[in-house]
Amino acid sequence: MIAETPIPQEQPLETATCHRGFSIGLPKCDNPAERRFPLTPEAAGQLIERGFRVKMQEGAAESIHYTDNQYMRAGVSVGTREEALGCDIVIHLAPLEPSDVRKMRRGAMLLTLLKPSDQNVYSVKELLRRHIIAIAIDLIEDERGCTPFADILAEIDGRASIAMASSLLADSQRGKGILLGGVAGIVPCETLIIGSGIAACAAARSAVGLGSMVRMYDNDVYSLRRASQELGPWVITSTLHPRTLDNALRSADVVVVCDTREPFSVGNDLVTTMKRGVLAFDLSSGAGAAFPSMTAVDLAQASAMESSSKIENRICFIHAGCAVARTAAMALSNTFLTLMQSIITCEGVGNALKLLPGMQKATFTFFGKIVNPRIAREVGMRNVDISIYLTLS
Repeated sequence: MIAETPIPQEQPLETATCHRGFSIGLPKCDNPAERRFPLTPEAAGQLIERGFRVKMQEGAAESIHYTDNQYMRAGVSVGTREEALGCDIVIHLAPLEPSDVRKMRRGAMLLTLLKPSDQNVYSVKELLRRHIIAIAIDLIEDERGCTPFADILAEIDGRASIAMASSLLADSQRGKGILLGGVAGIVPCETLIIGSGIAACAAARSAVGLGSMVRMYDNDVYSLRRASQELGPWVITSTLHPRTLDNALRSADVVVVCDTREPFSVGNDLVTTMKRGVLAFDLSSGAGAAFPSMTAVDLAQASAMESSSKIENRICFIHAGCAVARTAAMALSNTFLTLMQSIITCEGVGNALKLLPGMQKATFTFFGKIVNPRIAREVGMRNVDISIYLTLS
C-alpha cells in the first residue's frame, strides 16, 4: 500500500507595505519674538506611533513649560541642535538663520511661518543652495479652501488680547482697577475692534462674554455681515466712517486692530484724543504698524508685562498669541497631526505637493527656486511657478 504524499496547503500571511519612516526635527527657537512651539509631548507620541521618528533639541520646549523628560517618555529622541536640524522634516516657526540652514539635510522639508518681512536674504539663498522645500504653514489650505494653521492662530490671538486686556484693566497698579463689565448698575467698558475676520470675531466673543460693550468696524461689508450674523445683536457693527470711528476711538477702553482688506493705522492726531490708559492691541500682520506713534510692547518676551508698567505714554501690545504659547502649542499640534497624516497618505513629500494643491500654494522655495512672489519681492529675486517643476518631476 502506497503512503499518501502530504499536499502543501496555502496559509494566509500578514503583508504590509514597507516604507521608511520620516524623521521630524524640533530645534529650539532662539528668536525672542516667537515663543510658540509646534508639538506637545502627546502629539509627538502620536506621530511616533504612526511611524515617524521625532528628534528634539535639548530644552527646546522650555517656552511652553514642558520638560525634556516628558518628551522622552513619549518616545522623542532629545539631543543636539545639529541632530534636530538634520532630519527629513524640520519644524521651526520663526525664519532660520543661515548657519542653521547649512546644517539641514539637502532636499529636506522646512515647515515654518511665512513672515516675509523677517526673511533673511542670506537664509533664503541657503535654502535655495541646499534645495530645501520650504513651506509656510500659515498658507496651507485644506480641501475646503480654509487655512487651518492661520485660522487657529488668529483665533488664539483674538482670545488672548481680550484676556490680557481684562487682566490689565483689573490691575490696580498698572491699570485702572476696573472690570470690563457685567456688573449691574455700572456702565461697562467699551471695546473697539477693527476688522471682522476670525481674530476679530474671537476677540468680540470674549469681550461680550465679559460684559463689555463691543463695536466692530470694517470696510468689507460682506465680511462684516457674516460677523454680525455669527455674533448676534450684542456687537454693534459699522463701516469705517471717519466721524463715527473718531468718536469710537475717543471713548474706547480697549482697541483691537486685526487684518483688514486695506491696511489700517491710527495717526498721532487720533492717538492723542484717545483715553489715558487705553489698551491697544495690534493683531495685524504689520505687528505695530496700526499704531505707528505708540510704543510697541512685544508680548512674546517674558519681560514685556513688567516693562509695560514703566511706560508713561500710550502703548501698543503686539504678538498677543505668543503670551499663551502653551495653548498655541496644543492647537498647532492638532493641526500638524492632520498634516503629517496627509503626507503619509500621499507616500512622501513630493507626492503630497503633487496631490495636495493647498500645500503647493504654501511652498516658497522648491529645489533651488523661489516659488512665492511675496518672498521673491522681499529678497529681490525672481519667482517661478511651482506647477512647472511638479509637472516635469
